[in-house]
Amino acid sequence: MKSRITDSARTPRRTRVPGLIAALLGLTTATAACAVSPARQVAVARAARSAAPRTSEVPTLPRPAGPYAVGRDILHLVDRHRTDPWVPTAGPRQLMVSMYYPARPGTGGPAPYMTVDEARLFLREKAPGVDAPPALLSGTRTWAHTGARPAHGRFPLVVLSPGLGFPRATLTGLAEDLAGRGYVVALVDHTYENSGTTFPDGRTLACVICDEPPAGGPPAIARSRAEDVSFVLDRLTGHHPAWRHAGLIDPRRIGMAGHSIGGDATATTMATDHRVDAGVNMDGTFYAQVPAGGLARRPFLMFGAEHEAPGIDDTWGQAWRNLNGWKRWLTVTGSDHGTFTDLPILAAWVGRPGTGISPQRAEEITRAYVGAFFDLHLKGVRQPLLDGPSPANPEVVFQHP
Repeated sequence: MKSRITDSARTPRRTRVPGLIAALLGLTTATAACAVSPARQVAVARAARSAAPRTSEVPTLPRPAGPYAVGRDILHLVDRHRTDPWVPTAGPRQLMVSMYYPARPGTGGPAPYMTVDEARLFLREKAPGVDAPPALLSGTRTWAHTGARPAHGRFPLVVLSPGLGFPRATLTGLAEDLAGRGYVVALVDHTYENSGTTFPDGRTLACVICDEPPAGGPPAIARSRAEDVSFVLDRLTGHHPAWRHAGLIDPRRIGMAGHSIGGDATATTMATDHRVDAGVNMDGTFYAQVPAGGLARRPFLMFGAEHEAPGIDDTWGQAWRNLNGWKRWLTVTGSDHGTFTDLPILAAWVGRPGTGISPQRAEEITRAYVGAFFDLHLKGVRQPLLDGPSPANPEVVFQHP
């Protein structure tokens, strides 16, 4: 089997089942990370081909819990000072960004989950052979509205970065929940690093680094993403912002969270861009290590699956030692690599739910702890949830290495 970089928090040198197939089969990431025999590969492929939605209904994301309605805009940003790092012949680096924001209720129209082309490429890349109609996946029920009028006020900004191979849509549930809590959220697609990104001219660009590592490997991806995020911050908070509702953003309160390599990129961004005040790594290996001098005492949450317990992923232990500000190391019992995204909802939709915590619990726990972290560090609201174990969330383990 050809070696490939997959979106995983484990070492990239092992053969593994592609991410969504593992979720469809109910495998944990730890199981999927082990060497897979040829017979097992055949069984995986057969099971994937037999997977299909049990209903003609579209998937539905859980409703955001905050007090605000949610608006969404789409931005196309072009960095004319930087050539695309993966396809230099494409010219300047171009990014698509979904902006979620607190909105007035009853305004705007339903926001689609992703384009049909993005859905088709996502299924082809992450679940080859699964008979799920791309149109149904693209129509996943969300709670954001396009063209919604913004709520009054100024709000902290949170940037979200998805895992390698995963389109930005797979962090929609978290983005909507944060916006409902009173945040502006910039959800970034890193072009050529995910299954597919649709641009305003109708082109949908597929991944070019998912099968073969780029020069410099995963650390180079994390560093490139840090440049992407800094550029996005420039365009959102500069003198001539690219977003029509940029006045909603309080540039003195900025956070970032990412899944898998997006979590690694969060720490990398904080090491180079001091505008980011607080960060969350959701189940990502620290390929680009946290500097030995820390992150200037800024708060950081390490939030992972069971396989991120102390002594398993050495990069988490090293990062923990280097972090020199407020920090927490939390793991979720019964979780896998996709727990912190919309993948559990999508896997259940095709009839292959995981064997651990339910998709609803996965979304609830992720939203609760990431939201509490930013409420504490960007809004200054005390969060007992982060002080220690909670009877309401027995799956969440506070690690003390």
